Amino acid sequence: MSQNMNNFINNKKSIKNFESNYHIEGMNCASCVNHVEKSLRKIPGVLEVSVNLASEKAQIQSEKKISSATIKAAVEKAGYKAIPILEEEQKDSLMPPKQKDGKWLIIFSALLSLPLILPMLLLPFSIDFALPVWTQVILASIIQFFIGRKFYISAWKALWTKSAHMDLLVVLGTSSAYGLSLYQIISHPTDVLNGKIHLYFESSAVIITLVLFGKWLEGRAKRKTTSAIRALQELKPEKARVFSDGKEVEVLLSNLKLNDIVVIKPGERIPVDGTIIEGFSQVDESLITGESLAIDKLTGDKVTGGSLNYNGLIKVKINALGAESTLARIIRLVEQAQMAKAPIQKLVDKVSAIFIPFVLAIAIITFLLWGILLGDWQQAIINSVSVMIIACPCALGLATPTSIMVGTGAAAKHGILIKDAEALETAHAIKIVAFDKTGTITEGKPQLMEINSIEIPEEELLAISAALQSGSEHPYAKAVLSAVREKNIPIPKVTNTQAISGRGITATLNDKQYYLGSELLVSEFAVQIGDDSRNIAKKYADMGQSVSWLFEKKELYAKVLGFLTFSDTLKETTKEAIAFLQALEIKTIMLTGDHLSSAQVIAREINIDEVYANLLPEDKVACINKLKNKLTKVAMVGDGINDAPALAAADIGIAMSSGTDAAMQAAGITLMRGNPILVSAAIEISNKTFRKIQQNLFWAFIYNIIGIPLAALGLLNPMIAGAAMAFSSVCVVSNSLLLRNWRPRK
Repeated sequence: MSQNMNNFINNKKSIKNFESNYHIEGMNCASCVNHVEKSLRKIPGVLEVSVNLASEKAQIQSEKKISSATIKAAVEKAGYKAIPILEEEQKDSLMPPKQKDGKWLIIFSALLSLPLILPMLLLPFSIDFALPVWTQVILASIIQFFIGRKFYISAWKALWTKSAHMDLLVVLGTSSAYGLSLYQIISHPTDVLNGKIHLYFESSAVIITLVLFGKWLEGRAKRKTTSAIRALQELKPEKARVFSDGKEVEVLLSNLKLNDIVVIKPGERIPVDGTIIEGFSQVDESLITGESLAIDKLTGDKVTGGSLNYNGLIKVKINALGAESTLARIIRLVEQAQMAKAPIQKLVDKVSAIFIPFVLAIAIITFLLWGILLGDWQQAIINSVSVMIIACPCALGLATPTSIMVGTGAAAKHGILIKDAEALETAHAIKIVAFDKTGTITEGKPQLMEINSIEIPEEELLAISAALQSGSEHPYAKAVLSAVREKNIPIPKVTNTQAISGRGITATLNDKQYYLGSELLVSEFAVQIGDDSRNIAKKYADMGQSVSWLFEKKELYAKVLGFLTFSDTLKETTKEAIAFLQALEIKTIMLTGDHLSSAQVIAREINIDEVYANLLPEDKVACINKLKNKLTKVAMVGDGINDAPALAAADIGIAMSSGTDAAMQAAGITLMRGNPILVSAAIEISNKTFRKIQQNLFWAFIYNIIGIPLAALGLLNPMIAGAAMAFSSVCVVSNSLLLRNWRPRK
C-alpha cells in the first residue's frame, strides 16, 4: 500500500471528535440561529457548531466531552433553552417538537379578533357598525398580553442578552399599535367615542393572530421536511423472533446479540443485518436501496435490517446490531447531511446577523421622517409598525436548511446517500465524471478465463497464484480462489504476504519470493517476457480481458512463470449512465490500473470520452488534480480501497455501497445500489435542490426589498404586512417540499 494511502487512512482514523445533539427551544429566525451558534462556540473545547432552524436542533463537535450543564448554560445565556437528545430518543431527533395546544390558541385568538375587525369587513357593504370602546380594549388586551405573552417573554430575553430577533419586532410593532390606541382614548376620549379618531386595536390583535397562525403552519410544514428520514426510522421493528434450543422466543431488539439466529416469516420486516443460514425468499429493499424490484435471497446471501421478507420463511444469523447496522448508518448519514450547512448559507448568516438591527434603524428613520417632516406622528407610528411587522428573517433562515433536508431525504429514498450539504450543493456544477473500472463500470465479479503457463504446469501456476491471494478481498483473488476450489487443488501455505498498492501482491513460498500482478509490476522489476508470451497476452488484452503475471524473483534475475486472464461483465446500466451524463454535457473519463488495450475495449463499448490506464492510486489522484486545475468541478466514482485517495481528492467523491468502507468514508455521496445510472440522478437532485435554495433566497430577499420600502412610505397596512410576514416563511418551506416529488429519470 502506498504512503499516500496509508496517510489518508491514518488521518481518517485519527479524527475522533465527540458529538452531542440538542433540541433548541425558542428560535424564531436566522438571527436566533446566529446567537445560539455564537454562544456555543465560546465554550472551551468546541470545534464546530451547526444549528438548524428547520429541525430546531444543534449538533456540537468538540475535542473533549462537554457536560450537558455547560451547553445548557451557554444556550440559556443566549436566551434559549437546550434539551439533550439521548441515543434512545434519536428516532425523533430531526423532527421539531410538536406544538402544544397551538391550534386551539389560534382559534381562540381569531374569535376574539373577529369582532375587532368586523367594522372594517362590513364597511364595503355600507354597514356602519362600531364596537364599544371598552369592549375593544378588553378583547385587544387579552390577545396582546395573554395570547401574545410568549412574544413578550421572548423579546425580554432578547433584550436581556443584548440580541434581537423576530419576536422583538412583533412586540415592538403590536405594542406600538396597542399603545397608540390607548393614548388616543386617554387624550381624546370624546373624539374616540364619536368615531372621529380611529383606533388600531384591530391591527395589534390581527397581527398577533396571523403571526401565531403562520408559525403553526410553518411548524407543520417543517415536520414534513423530515418525512423521508422518518420513513427509514420506522422500518426497524421493535422485536425479533430468536431461534434457540429448538424454540422461537420473541425478544426486544436491544436484547439481541451477534450470531443469534433470527426467524423471519413471510410478510415480516427483517429486523437485523445478517446472513441467511436456512430457507430462501424474495426481499424488498426499496426503502433502503431505492430498488423497486424484489430480490431473490438464497442460503448464504446477506440481508439488510428494515427490508421486507416476501414469500419464504428464513433463518438469519446476525452480523451487525444497533449503530453498526446498515439502516442505522444510513439514518446517521442522512441526519448529518440534513444538519450540515451548505456553503451558500454563509451569505445568509452574514445578512441575518445585521438584519434585525437594520430593520429597527429603518423603523426609527421612518418614524422620525414622517413625524418631523410631515408632522403626522400618528401616521409615523403606524408606518414604523408596518416596517417592523413586514420584515421577516424567518424566510431567510429557512430557505437553505429546508431545501437541504427535503433534497437529502428525497435522494435517500431512491438509494442516494449524501454525506453533507456541501456535496449536495457542489454536485450540480460537476462538468467531468471520472470512473474507476472494476466494480464501478463493471460488475466487479470477474471470472478466471485463461491459465497460460510458461515455466511450470498449469495446476502449479494456479496453486501458487491462489496461495499468494488466499487472504485477499480483491475481485481477481476471489476468482482465482473459486477456480481452485472447483478443481480441488490444494493451496500451499505462504509467508511474508505483502500487498503492492495498485500493482499486485508478493509472498514467500518454500524460500522463494513470488509476485503476482499487472504489467506495471512486471516492468518495475525489469522482468523479461518472451515475445510469444507477450503477443498472446496482448491478444487477450485486445479482447477486453485483464492480465495478471506470475513471476519468481531471485537476487540477480526474475523469471516469468505464466499469466492469468480475467473477464468482467459490464453492469447493465453502464452504457445508459454514460449517455445520461453526456446528455447533461458532462465529460466522462475512465481511470484504471488495467492495461490500456483492455480498458479501450470497454471504453468503446460504452462510448466513454477518455481513458487513462496503467494507473496507480497516486496516479489517479494526480489525474483528478490535473482536471481540477482547469477550474472545472470533477467527480470521481469508485468502490475500492485503491480509489479512496482519488475520491477524497475530487470535488465530489461518489462511492458504490458494494465497495469498501474506506471508499465510502472518503466519498461525499454513496450509491446504495451500486448502479452507475444513479450518478446522473445524484447530479440531478443536487441541481434541483440548489435551484430551490436559489428560489427561496430570491423570494426571501425580494420580499423584504419590496415590502420594507412600501411600509416606510405608508403604502402598506399593518394587518396586510402581518399577513404577508406570517405566510412568507410558509411559502419558502412549501416550495422546498416540492422536492419530495422528485424521481430519478428512468
